[in-house]
Formats: sequence, structure tokens, C-alpha cells
Amino acid sequence: MTTAASPSGRLRRIWRGPDTDPAWARPALFALLLATGAFYVIGLTSNGWANSFYSAAVQAGSQSWKAFLFGSSDAGNSITVDKPPASLWVMALSVRIFGLSSFSILLPEVIMGVATVGVVHATVKRCSTAAAGLLAGAVLALTPVAVLMFRFNNPEALLVLLMTLGAWATMRSIEQGSPKWMAIVGVFIGLGFLTKALQVLLVVPFFGLGYVLFANTTLRRRIVGAIVGVGAMLLSAGWWVAIVELIPASMRPYIGGSQDNSFLSVTFGYNGLGRLSGSEVGSVGGGQRGPGSGTESITRLFTQTIGGQISWLLPTAALLLIAGLAFRGRRPRTDLRRAAYVVWGGWLLVTGLVFSLMAGIFHEYYTVALAPAIAALVGMGACEAWDRRTHWAGRGVLAAAAGTAAGMGFWLLGRTTAYGGWLRWSVLVVGFAAALLLLLTDRLPRFATAVTVGGAVAAALAGPTAYAVTTVTTPHTGSIVTAGPNTGGPGGMGRGGVPGGGMPRGGFPGGAPGGLAGGMPGGMPPGGFPGGSGQTGGRAGANGMGGLLNASTPSAEVVAALRAEASSYRWAAATVGSQNAAGLQLGSGEPVMPIGGFNGSDPSPTLDEFKGYVASGDIHYFMGGGGFRGQNGGGNSGNEISSWVQANFTQVSIGGTTMYDLTQPLSTAGTAS
Repeated sequence: MTTAASPSGRLRRIWRGPDTDPAWARPALFALLLATGAFYVIGLTSNGWANSFYSAAVQAGSQSWKAFLFGSSDAGNSITVDKPPASLWVMALSVRIFGLSSFSILLPEVIMGVATVGVVHATVKRCSTAAAGLLAGAVLALTPVAVLMFRFNNPEALLVLLMTLGAWATMRSIEQGSPKWMAIVGVFIGLGFLTKALQVLLVVPFFGLGYVLFANTTLRRRIVGAIVGVGAMLLSAGWWVAIVELIPASMRPYIGGSQDNSFLSVTFGYNGLGRLSGSEVGSVGGGQRGPGSGTESITRLFTQTIGGQISWLLPTAALLLIAGLAFRGRRPRTDLRRAAYVVWGGWLLVTGLVFSLMAGIFHEYYTVALAPAIAALVGMGACEAWDRRTHWAGRGVLAAAAGTAAGMGFWLLGRTTAYGGWLRWSVLVVGFAAALLLLLTDRLPRFATAVTVGGAVAAALAGPTAYAVTTVTTPHTGSIVTAGPNTGGPGGMGRGGVPGGGMPRGGFPGGAPGGLAGGMPGGMPPGGFPGGSGQTGGRAGANGMGGLLNASTPSAEVVAALRAEASSYRWAAATVGSQNAAGLQLGSGEPVMPIGGFNGSDPSPTLDEFKGYVASGDIHYFMGGGGFRGQNGGGNSGNEISSWVQANFTQVSIGGTTMYDLTQPLSTAGTAS
């Protein structure tokens, strides 16, 4: 006899799920999660080191616990990445367990993606239906920018998972009227802050508002719960901030992205208010209004390169949000489904507006933060309307949603020739036909209704699915990446082809006319631009300028030179800019100092500090070129150090790469010059 407590009974319970669920619900969820994981892992290692800037920091964190704690770019702990380190912690632990490889770095991102799909499903199902949860999970799993970021090592994968967990805990706190659950919300948000700083706060207003307005408890407990949530958020993020700010600067790495070695400065400046105003000190092309500041406008999310990342179902989600709120407008205050519309809808509204209107650095992949909200609203709203299909309002909303999704698919697919014309026209014809038939669902036989619904869903998801397949089957490397095929836009570079939008004031540093090469500081670095592999950052061979922000692979001779007597040095080499350093570090496995951080414009180290390191025998080689240096008010120590090294140390050619041996001063000059 099988009992609920027996092993077979427990397995049956896991497979079957709650008795109140349809028999198909739990198996369908398992199928969705398994399919998502299998899809995301296809060709995963073709992305190589993905964003080498973060991969180098992961490598450093796997070698040094100090680098792990602070998020250092190198195991010598000269400078941190320009973000908090939580996402690096997950990947560095994976590398410590499985060894350094593309797979060990990127597999945690895939797991986060599958987990996010599962959390969206669970959150939507709890306040709606199993079908709504399944649809929401499928929409998220196939959103092109989500497919991209859940196979990539940027902080977005962990950030989106934590925000989604925050939404899940918020709905639990509303349902139970529980301050305890609001504390859990605060913990997730705090960890999100340690992942990508202030961006996580975009979801906080409507998480808190949802609890205060709709929680199933007294007003006093609602206010207490909100305060508890804020306190938990401050504690879960504040411990690390306190460590960084209180430890003397001489005992920790320099804070990358700042001009004053302060985490608070980079959080509220370069990575905070500067992103809104466009005045990011030290950025490339930042601090400019008009064409140089990007494409900030209310329609930004539908532009050439951004639309295909996220906007396939964005208008549909907005339509279903409005309809859902209208359908449930007269429900009791504690109505959980209406609260869910407010929580997810507020997430979409606030984040969407900020992304649309921010004047600073903006990249297409940021829009992955919208994906869970769009997915949840589509799942809930579609099933809400379906439950009301016997009334003209429900049928009308279903038809409008299907038609809107088909129209957007047709429009966005028209921006690429990758799939021929047949796909976009199929989406339009099938989607519009389904929309018309949905108006008649009260008269159609069951089989015809099922075919109609299937056609509507297929038409809505065909475009995103095509983009998702292209994303999975195309390698993506570098700092600026986009999902799907090339649509002819600048690939995340802003209007002028430079991250953050526009050409840096006066052109590239050095400003040589007649091409970019002569405009790099000190001329063209060995191998071309930083990362000079000849590939672009977003996709191999697509979207122009991406390779400017990708690491190159050092030659075997350079690797051998860096490894020779490496244990005698704190850094095997130093070079300007984190991407140049990342290529050398990942290739050799030895610490490499990234002078000036990501853009090469952080004042770390100063010339005097660098001289001190050289005098102490801490650095073996110096490689010139790379970085932008001195941009938008940033530091110029990279130029100063380069000039000093060239004037004082022996130039050597290693495997065709020009380097300087800092243990061999020129006979006519001393290292103290």
C-alpha cells in the first residue's frame, strides 16, 4: 500500500503536485524547466570567456579570497570591477570547485535562468492559475535578451533572479500579511544591491506599495512590515558596504569606476545618478546631451536594436495589465490577483520609464530586467481574459492581445532578413486569424477553440523563438552583446558607435584624422584595438565596434614569458585598461594589473604608486596601448605611466608583441626618473 509518507508516495507527490492542481500541471512545469535548461546549455562554451572583464575577476576570486571578497580584477588586488561582487561570488565558487573554464563560469548563469523561469511560474500560479504560470514561464524562457543573459557572465542573470525572488516573496507577504516575508523581500533586494547596486531599487516602490495597500492584515502591521523590509534590505547589503568603506584604502584594492576610491561615489555617481543624467565621470562618450547621449525617449524600447531584445510582447503586457486591473477593480482590498497586477505592473512601468529616459550609458541587454514582469503580466492577463471568454469583454481582450502580439512580431521581424519573409507573414496571418476567431470562442467547437488558442500563442512566440534560436547558435563575446540576428543598428554602441552613445569629445584620444587607429593613446596597441582579435563584442562579425571592448588572446610566447618566474612577482604584467589585462590574465593564469580599470580612466595606480611597485619588484612586464584615459574628466595616469615606462625601460618583442621589461632599466636612465 502506497502512503503519502512512503518514498513512492513522496515521489508521486512531487510529480503530481497539489491535489488542487490539474493532473498535467506539475509534469508540464518539469518539462518547461528541463527544456529551458537544455536549450540554454546548447553551445554554451562557444561564448568562450564571454565578457572577459568579469571572467578575469572570477579567475582572480578563485585564486585569492581577498579578491573574492572585494571583486578584484586581479589576484594582486590592484583594483575592483566597477560593480559590487555578488555575481562574481557565484561564478568564482563554481571555478574553485570545477576549475577555470568557460563552462564552469557560464553554467551558474544557466542555472539562474532556469531558476528564474521556475520562480516566475510559481509566483504567477499562486495568485492565478497553473496555465497562467506555465505561459508566463514559457514567455520568459523564450525572451531573446533573457536567453542571451542567462548564458552570459554579466551581473544581470543574478540580478534578475533576485528581483524575481523579491516579487515572489512580496506576493507571499501580501497573501499572509506577514512582516517575516517582507524581511525576506528585503534580503533579496539587499543581495540584488550587492549584484548591480542601485538598479535593483527600481522594483522596490511597487513591492512596498503592494504590501502596504493589499496585505491581508491591519494597517499597523502593514506599516511595520514595510519598515522591517527596509531594515532587512539595509542589513543584507550594508555589511559589505561597511567593510569596503571602513577598511583603510591601503589594505584593500582601489574601487573601480570611481575617481576617489569610494564605493559610495561609484554607486551614486558613475553607476547611479550619472546613468540618469549622462554625466558619468571617466566614461567614454558620457556626459554629453543630445546625439552624444544615446537615444533616450519614450520610444527607446522599440528602436532598431532594442525592440528585438525585449519588446515583442511589451504592448500586449501593457494591454493585459490595464484589462486585468479593470476586471478586478471592484474586488476586496486584499484580492491577491489584483495585488499581483500592481506589483508586476509597477515593476514594468518604473523600470521601463527609467530605461527609456536615462541619458547616460545604456546597453540593450539591460532590458532583461523587464522580462519577468512582461512574462508574468502576459500569463496572468491572458488567463484572466480567458476565464471571462463567455462575456464580450473577455473575448475582446483576448482578440486585442493576440492581434497586438502578431502585429509587433510582424513589425520587428521586418527589421531583419535572417528568416526570410515567410515567418513574418505567417505570424501576421495566423495571429490575426486567431484574433478574429477568438471573438467567436463562445460559438466554436472545442477542437476549433483549441486550435485557435494554439495559433494565437504560436504567432505571439514565433518571433522571440526565432531570435532565441539565433542567440543560442551564435557565439557572443565582449562587453556589449545583443540577442538575435544583426538588425543593422549600432549594436549597443549608441548613435555614434561608442558605448554610452556618441563619439568621445574630439574623437578618440589622440584624435588622429583618417581613421580610428591613429587616434588611440600611444597609437594602435599590439593586435589592434583593445581585445584586437578582429571580432566584434556582440557577435562574431556583427555590429561593428564591439571588439573595442573585448579581450584578445595572447600568443604562446607571451604566455610563456608571463609565466616565467611569475611567483616572484605580485603581477606578471601591467597594461592600461581592464580588457587588455583580462586577455593576458586569462591566457596566462597569472595576475595582471589593469591600469585605470575598465575604461583606463580611473586614477589607479598613480604614477608615483606605479613607480613604487616597480622599485619593489612587484611587476615584471608592461604592455602599452589600450584604454581611453582621461575621458570625461577621468584620470590620465595611464598616459603618464606609459610615457614613463617607455622612457626608462627596455623594449622587448615577445611573439610579435611589444612589451617593456620592468626589471631591465635603460642604461641611460634610472627607474626613479
